[in-house]
Amino acid sequence: MTSEAVSPGTVRPGGRTARVRSAVLRAAGDALAEHGLAGLDLADVALRAEVGRTTVYRRWGTPVGLVADLLADMAEQSLPRTETGTLVGDLRANARLVQRTLADPRQGALFKSVIAAATCDTQAAVALHRFYEIRVSEWEPCARQAVERGELPEGTDTREVIRAVSAPLYYRLLTTAEPLDEAAADRAADAAAAAARAGAFVGPAR
Repeated sequence: MTSEAVSPGTVRPGGRTARVRSAVLRAAGDALAEHGLAGLDLADVALRAEVGRTTVYRRWGTPVGLVADLLADMAEQSLPRTETGTLVGDLRANARLVQRTLADPRQGALFKSVIAAATCDTQAAVALHRFYEIRVSEWEPCARQAVERGELPEGTDTREVIRAVSAPLYYRLLTTAEPLDEAAADRAADAAAAAARAGAFVGPAR
C-alpha cells in the first residue's frame, strides 16, 4: 500500500490538533479580511492564534496553503441547503445565504481577498473552485427537484441554475459600492427562476 502526498492543511485529525487548526484558520480569516493575501503573514497568524510559528509553517507551509485550508473549512462549515418545496422559495433561501455572507464586513472582505488571490495563484484558484463546487453541489438538488415537479423543463442544467443565483450578488460585491440587501438577493433568485422556467438553462441533448 502506497501513501499519497498530502497538501498543507488537508489532514483532519481531532483533539488538540483540531483545536489548533480551528484557532489558526480563525486568525487567518481575520488577517486576510484586514490585509488581503499580500499582507497574510504566517508568523502574524501564529501570534494571533497563540500557537507556535513552527506549527503553522510545518502544517501550512505558505500563505496560499493556509488560504486553501481556510476555504475547505468554510465549505465544511457552511449551512446546508433549505428545502421549501418550491423553486423560488429554495432559490431565495440560497440567495439570502449568499447575501448574508457577502454583506458581512469580515466575510465580504475575506471573499474579495480570496477571489483576488485566485486570479494570480493556481493553488488559490483550485481551492476557490473546490469551494464553489461543494456549494453548488449542495444546492443543485433544489433545481433538480423542480425539474421532477414539472416546475422546470426537462434537460435543464441544474448546476447552472444555482450559479445564476449567486453570480449577480458577487458582481455587485466586486464592482459597486451599493449595499447587498435581501431585496437584491430576492431579485437574483427570481431572475434565475424566471430564466430557468423559460428554458434558458436547457442544454443540448445528451
